[in-house]
Order: sequence, then structure tokens, then C-alpha cells
Amino acid sequence: MFGFLNPFSKAHSQFPFQLNDGGREKAGFKGGAGDCVVRSIAIAADLPYMQVYEDLRLANENYAQLKNDRLAKRLSAKGSSPRNGNHRNVFHDYILGLGFEWVPTMKVGAGCQVHLRPEELPKAILIAKVSKHLTAIIDGVIHDTHDPSRGGSRCVYGYYIKKR
Repeated sequence: MFGFLNPFSKAHSQFPFQLNDGGREKAGFKGGAGDCVVRSIAIAADLPYMQVYEDLRLANENYAQLKNDRLAKRLSAKGSSPRNGNHRNVFHDYILGLGFEWVPTMKVGAGCQVHLRPEELPKAILIAKVSKHLTAIIDGVIHDTHDPSRGGSRCVYGYYIKKR
């Protein structure tokens, strides 16, 4: 295929979408921010936005103080605010500590195996990792400030699933 749509192929099914800022506006924040990690965790773990925000701010601060790598230096230079994005080295253990389990869906060199589509992910409480973004999926509905699915074509690198 050379980028043309096949008129005979079935369209991808899409997740229903629910606009949800995870409590960001209620917490007093305005405008845009790179806070998808905070929002998706607050939504999926059913926690107050400010609690997750502060927990991740402290986690960023601790990482910057305890580690001696490029990420630690960057966090020291730009500050520990989770408003400007969060690194997996910091948020991964935090999410696991909230009772989620990591399920990788992509192997090096294997290409995309799982897309952001209802038939390719379990119907549960999930935090899906896609390129440069995390999104919450609650029982088959995406909860986010925008629909990140790209019509069902977006690749999922892995997801955190809430242990029941």
C-alpha cells in the first residue's frame, strides 16, 4: 500500500470518548499543560488531581537529588513541576505503587502489534502509553482532554492495568 485507503477494508472501531481533565480545572489550574501523566493517573486511580500532582512533583525532586544521569540534571535545571511532562523513570514506579500492573505490547523491531482500539485492549481500568502521551481508559471509554486514538490507528506501547 502506498498510503491509499482501501475502499474494501473495514474501518477501525474506535473507543468512545469522554472529555475529562482529571480534576485539573477544579484544582485551580488554567490553560494548557503537558500534564497527561497527572491527569491519566488521577482519572484511572480515582485520586484528586492535586494529590497526584504533588506526589509526582516530589518524585521528580527526589529523582533529581538522588540520581546522577541526564534526566536528573534536566529536572534540576527545569524544576520538578509535573506540569511540563513527566519521565517514565519517575512515573512508572508511582503507578505500580497504586496497584497497577505494566503490560508491554511492543517489542523492539516487531512493529506495532496493538492499537488504541476497543478490540485490541482489555475492558478494564487502563492507563495506555502511546507516543509522547498517556491516556486513561475506563471500561472501554477514553477519558482525556482530547481523543488521542487517531481513528484507531495509534500504536499502544503498553498499558498499566488496575489489579482488581
